[in-house]
Amino acid sequence: MKLLMLGGTEFVGRAIVEDALERGWEVTVFHRGRHAAPPGAASLIGDRTAPDGLAALATGSWDAVVDTWSAAPSAVRDAARLLADRVGRYAYVSSRSVYAWPPAAGLAEDGPLVEGSPDDGEVPYAESKRGGELAATATFGPDRTLLVRAGLILGPYENVGRLPWWLGRIARGGPVLAPGPRSTPVQYIDVRDLAAWTLDAVAAGLSGPYNLVSPPGHTTMGGLLDACVRATGADAELRWTEPEALLAAGAEPWTELPVWLPPGEMYDAMHTADVSRAVAAGLRCRPVEETVADTWGWLESLGGVAPHRPDRQGAGLTAEREAEVLAALAKG
Repeated sequence: MKLLMLGGTEFVGRAIVEDALERGWEVTVFHRGRHAAPPGAASLIGDRTAPDGLAALATGSWDAVVDTWSAAPSAVRDAARLLADRVGRYAYVSSRSVYAWPPAAGLAEDGPLVEGSPDDGEVPYAESKRGGELAATATFGPDRTLLVRAGLILGPYENVGRLPWWLGRIARGGPVLAPGPRSTPVQYIDVRDLAAWTLDAVAAGLSGPYNLVSPPGHTTMGGLLDACVRATGADAELRWTEPEALLAAGAEPWTELPVWLPPGEMYDAMHTADVSRAVAAGLRCRPVEETVADTWGWLESLGGVAPHRPDRQGAGLTAEREAEVLAALAKG
């Protein structure tokens, strides 16, 4: 297989490129040159937001392209149009954010969607991803377009900071505010499992939308944080706290306490997806212990500090905020 990766030097794209190279595929990475492409991949340099930024893609042909773009849908439109006659299939890594709010618990791929346009410029994230889906499908057609609607993505190379924050916090030891109940199921996808499934799906000629996160029951908040304690070997005490008490103390779900959400619409949206279609198409998810241990090993190789995307808010409580919340809980 000849694969063109649009992006491919940081998180999701990098995992896809590395998996493709391990398969012996011929991989070309189109990127801005801010980070090196994985060894073994050919590089084409360009900025798809700039005038003539796609010039490096003017020639060449590939069996498939994978695109992770999350900003203006018009950038997906322009790339798709340029490549339409020289690429066999278009795989667009989208998001479960494309479902209209509030998405019902257990929502499958046939749920209602937000409005979007392939011609949009900068719009909110959900509309950007939906517009990207429409842009790819409009040019390549439904039979040549794969839409990977990923949920929460964790694993090595994570540049959003969610699992790295938990690992770093637990590694410091001491009492750790742990959002409960510990038995709360959570859904995520290891970036390497996303990469493997996407490339398998491309090779098999799959098309259409697929929700891509772990099946319900894959792990829990307790399973995730216990794995962090074991991976780091830290002397940490997980102080499990009920949702009502956390909210009353002012703790912010998802941002200050990454991954965790209390019962309600946000939880249903993030942690109850129906992934039966992807499972039937071969989705396999490695144990949470492996995701956590490998992410910790990667962090240690970087000196314990993960890279961070400048366009995303930093994840996790500061030490001062954690102390404030713990103090409020003690009073409550």
